[in-house]
Amino acid sequence: MINDRVLGLVGLILAVFYGLGAQEFQPAFGGGGAIGPSAFPTLLAVLLAISSIYLMVKPDPDESWPPLKTLGELAIILGVLIGFVLILEWVGFILSAGLAVSLLAWRMSAKPKPAAMVGFSSSVFMFALFTYGLDLALPGGTLWGMN
Repeated sequence: MINDRVLGLVGLILAVFYGLGAQEFQPAFGGGGAIGPSAFPTLLAVLLAISSIYLMVKPDPDESWPPLKTLGELAIILGVLIGFVLILEWVGFILSAGLAVSLLAWRMSAKPKPAAMVGFSSSVFMFALFTYGLDLALPGGTLWGMN
C-alpha cells in the first residue's frame, strides 16, 4: 500500500516535470498548426499524472517483494536494454535489436534457435518499416561504414 503511494507520488512529480518540459518544444519554422510538437508528450504527461493519482488514491494491498531470482531476471533485462543502447550506433540497428530481442526471448524460455529467428526477423522488419515506410533513418552501424 505504501509502496504504491510512493510510486504514485514519484510518477506524479515526473509527469509534472515531463509536461513542463514538453511545453518547451517549439514548432518548426512556419508550422503554426493546431497540433504542434508538444501535443504527444503533453498527452503522455497527462496520462501518467492520471495513473499516478489513481495509484495514490486506490493502492493495491501490500505484496511481498519478489524472490531474489526474479530481481536477477529484471537485472538481466535491464543489462540487455543498456547493452542495446550502447552498441546501437556501432553495430547498427538490425544487429543490436536482433541480439536484444533474441536474448529477451531466450530469457522468456524460448529455445535459442527460434529466439534468434524471431529476434533477427523482427529487427529486419522494424528497420524496413522505419527506414522505408516511415522515412526515419535508423543507424546502419559505424563498424560497417554505414552511418
